[in-house]
Amino acid sequence: MMSLLKKLINSKNIDGYIVPKNDEFFSEYAFPNRLKFVSNFSGSAGLAIIFKDENFLFVDGRYILQANIECGKNFKIFEIPKIRPFEVLKKRKVKPTLGFDPKLFTELSLKSNFGDSCNLMPINKNLIDEVFNLKNNFKSKEFYCLNEVVAGEKIISKINKLSLILKKKKIQNIFISAPENCAWLLNIRGFDNPNSPIPNCQIIINNKNIHFFSDIKKIKKIKNKINYKKIKFYEFKEFVKVIHGLKGDSFSIDKNSCSIFNKNIILSKFNILNEIDPCYSLKAIKNKIEIQNMINAHIADGAALTKFLYWIKNKKKFNLTELDAEKKLEKFRKKNINFLYPSFNTIAGSGPNGAIIHYRANKNSNRKINKKDIFLCDSGGQYKYGTTDVTRTICFSKPSTKVKNIFTRVLKGHIAVFSTNLNKVNTGEKIDKKARFFLKKVNLDYAHGTGHGVGCFLNVHEGPQAISKYNKVKIKPGMILSNEPGYYEKKKFGIRIENLIYVKKNNNKIIFKNLTLAPIDTDLINFKMLNSLEKNYLFNYHMDTYAKISKFLNFNEKKWLLSLI
Repeated sequence: MMSLLKKLINSKNIDGYIVPKNDEFFSEYAFPNRLKFVSNFSGSAGLAIIFKDENFLFVDGRYILQANIECGKNFKIFEIPKIRPFEVLKKRKVKPTLGFDPKLFTELSLKSNFGDSCNLMPINKNLIDEVFNLKNNFKSKEFYCLNEVVAGEKIISKINKLSLILKKKKIQNIFISAPENCAWLLNIRGFDNPNSPIPNCQIIINNKNIHFFSDIKKIKKIKNKINYKKIKFYEFKEFVKVIHGLKGDSFSIDKNSCSIFNKNIILSKFNILNEIDPCYSLKAIKNKIEIQNMINAHIADGAALTKFLYWIKNKKKFNLTELDAEKKLEKFRKKNINFLYPSFNTIAGSGPNGAIIHYRANKNSNRKINKKDIFLCDSGGQYKYGTTDVTRTICFSKPSTKVKNIFTRVLKGHIAVFSTNLNKVNTGEKIDKKARFFLKKVNLDYAHGTGHGVGCFLNVHEGPQAISKYNKVKIKPGMILSNEPGYYEKKKFGIRIENLIYVKKNNNKIIFKNLTLAPIDTDLINFKMLNSLEKNYLFNYHMDTYAKISKFLNFNEKKWLLSLI
């Protein structure tokens, strides 16, 4: 198939073709996943350039090891942001001409990745689809309205908030191109994603009038139920017609999720303001009902995970594989009637597989878990009213002093993040330094951010907030983030401790509160390295966990959980 693609590239009079991970909705889970088809790379983020004579793959630090395993034989692997595509392309003797699908790129993504290092040629018919005959085989169902008991806020209230922002900025029209923002604004959900309740749709708002674009077959249920009268529904192909029927001068688009294809249609009539969709920041501040729903989801999820941890830690006949462990954990979650499906593909990595940051067990990689292994399990669930994401690292026999000391340094970083005085340290880039401090003291580090924003019964990864080296967004009350420092030693083991936390205003003090409720493996802790504040944190955390989930545990599970306190 690759040879056919290269022939097609040659026939288009281009030197190469760019293949991103995302689809036209710029969601984390692309359908079809063209990058995987062309490269075999299964990670959640990446970009390939297919030349006539060689192939390049650009991934971030989470995926370097994984990319080399999955496609290192056929692709040169580069780590971004250490090396950007334009840096590699500038080394070529002749400036190349690269083809791309304008529906899959924003102007910002092309500029930041390629600059002036090449000539870019838009090709409207996707070359990967032509060669591989790709179609979206994901069976999609109709969209549905989210109960206000779950959403916590009426549609009109959200639209009024957005309208005030638009009025201040003198924006007459706005294109909401990210489906998760449409879902949040209109209190709708769907089935266009395997791990998130995303409805693939886009909207234009003009003077509170909403023009809603989607597959028309999916809107039968919401057409009459959606609690907003000033809305009209269209097929995606009617986008041009609607644009030319709108009035006004200014038109705002989101530079992170509006494709070049759609931008050019809007440009044919309007002056464009390249902004960031205000829905991101509005959605990031969860209301009181959403926070309570997330607390409830984590109680249910914590009980399931604790049952799993007890089961695997105390299993006498130990003949498990990684896939066995993954399936067993999902069985525990499925016992709750409100559990729908995993919020992402479970990472169940034992020993050397745990060192692959976003490892995914399959038939080829599935490994039998050894009693001497360090086992890293990163998983989560979508419940009818909330989203969870949690990582626990455990051992089954006495760990080495080296492993215990590293685990304890990761734990100290984890506690330091939670203990942040948010009145003084209120951006992700500053908090990130606290998470890495104890590892860096012994020249260790990890190649991923410390935390990402989390949606409320939406995407498990959302912005604009994050705890990372580069994020300067102010952390505000109502935001939910992950707290997940780690350490990974190639071909040996991986360690990560992850809780979801939310930001709470307590009188005049802004603090983090834990959502996740599941025990941290005390067998991996060197208690001599913990100070009194850290020991108190651990004691209080396990006491809180016991208080909130013990009623869902059997006698042996309760006894085991109490023994950790």
